[in-house]
Amino acid sequence: MIALKPLLIALLAGSSSAFAVLQPNVPAASLAKSTAATALRMNGGAAASDPPPPELKPPPALYQGAVAAGAAKATAPWSKIFKLGVVSGCHIAFGAYLAITVGGACPGIAAENPGLQKIILGAFGLPFGLIMTLVSGGELFTGNTALVTAAYKEGKIEAKDLIKNWVSSYAGNFVGSLILAYLAYKSGTLANGPAAVAIATAKSSLPWDVAFVRGVLCNWLVCMAVYMASGCSSMIGKMTAVWFPISAFVALGLDHSVANMFIIPLGMLRGAEITIADFLLKNLIPVTLGNIVGGAVCVMAPFGLTFGNWGKKKD
Repeated sequence: MIALKPLLIALLAGSSSAFAVLQPNVPAASLAKSTAATALRMNGGAAASDPPPPELKPPPALYQGAVAAGAAKATAPWSKIFKLGVVSGCHIAFGAYLAITVGGACPGIAAENPGLQKIILGAFGLPFGLIMTLVSGGELFTGNTALVTAAYKEGKIEAKDLIKNWVSSYAGNFVGSLILAYLAYKSGTLANGPAAVAIATAKSSLPWDVAFVRGVLCNWLVCMAVYMASGCSSMIGKMTAVWFPISAFVALGLDHSVANMFIIPLGMLRGAEITIADFLLKNLIPVTLGNIVGGAVCVMAPFGLTFGNWGKKKD
């Protein structure tokens, strides 16, 4: 009988040598470089020894990152900006759709505890719409009023690039919002709920100056959300940075031009007595102008004057 133990040892030794990779005359440096490259691929492009990025960038780096993001957005082709603008318009519209469906369908809570109803309206809806936009690389006009303005003021882009980005993203946002408004109307999910009509009517009945100021205050919060989220390296960090300011602006009753591109047409489709002139002249135009001031002046100007070159003479 053949002894099993010596036979198994011989087989294992032979098989191990068969699977060994012989690298005759390979310098140690080359072998180390190859190993490092393998580790780089396995870590998705980051060397295994590199430290992880900070959870939140320090304020000066946060500003410089915003400038770089704005420059990249502004130098993209207009067709790309428009297409990503359509996507972002749909994302923000989905958020407003959810807010109306949940927070707008609490008449009992609104009557007994209006503050709680406003918190519900703000918490469930628009925050998730902005998160989808930021994570997927969309083009949102209101956020671009801050980021692209910073790139322009730092001399990274020209005025024509800023105008191209603003116009293309605004047009794309409008198209996406109108598409979602029609789909939401046809879906029948809002049933006979009066919220869409009531909200649209209220927004289209504001005095011009009130709509403008609400637009300023709204985009102040929206652009702070975009600005803070751009400095976070983790998903939970970005979500936290977005949730508080966005839920706050909705609960406060402020006006976001892109969200209104969905809310008011949806109300019109559901029977609100609002003309196109009412929609544009009494709400969308003053709110849009207010959003520009909120993003460019209230958010980016202080950081540009502190961490950037705003107001400094060029040599």
